[in-house]
Amino acid sequence: MTEEKRWPHSPDPQRDVVLDAKGLRALAHPVRVQLIGLLRRGGPSTATRLAEQMGLTSGATSYHLRQLAAAGFVEEDSERGNARERWWRAVHQLTVWSDMELADEEPEAALGYLRSIVAAHTLLAQRALNGYETMPRAWRHILNLSDMAVLLTPEEARAMTEELAAVVGRYRQFDAADAPAGAERIGVVLQVLPEPRGGADQDDAGQDGADQDGVDQGGAGRGGGETAPAAGGPEGSVEDSGGRP
Repeated sequence: MTEEKRWPHSPDPQRDVVLDAKGLRALAHPVRVQLIGLLRRGGPSTATRLAEQMGLTSGATSYHLRQLAAAGFVEEDSERGNARERWWRAVHQLTVWSDMELADEEPEAALGYLRSIVAAHTLLAQRALNGYETMPRAWRHILNLSDMAVLLTPEEARAMTEELAAVVGRYRQFDAADAPAGAERIGVVLQVLPEPRGGADQDDAGQDGADQDGVDQGGAGRGGGETAPAAGGPEGSVEDSGGRP
């Protein structure tokens, strides 16, 4: 572990981008969030290579890359590109959503972005499961898909989220240079989801046990970078350095 805490943290202008209204609108599309995630994880790439990874046409990825470039999230990698093919790279490593008033000012874009983050979380889990059969046994044994239900006030939920983020922040970050042999990239997803009240029967059912959906693989509630607005990294996720919508 390391004493350096980046999650949660104050934005670092050298590696983080703070969302404004223009940026929020640009990211209100799942393809764009996925593109940023691929470029942050895998480094510079082309529209054609990214299209192959995402199962899209190169025309589609090229269009979305241009939109991301116009919003300042990606840029051309002039050292790699040539007259025939453009290479693109991510400008930042983390997206920070600190102005929660944007959720009220841009409700459609905010919801679109949050849905894009949920889609990215789903893909993250699917990638892990797709490699499960060939995964080394030690890593198969730590793969965890758990969910639990708790009864909290908004203040308690915020405190719990900050505590969980602080625990993750104590560990070595994904881009650390001092990783020991055997260290691999681990995706940790933190979701704090207020549940809509659906009537007495549903409310009563939720109080019968800590794990409302009966899914607890590994017992400790360890999650399977991305939530919004919370903390994350290359998956196009956001870190909330303020309140929550």
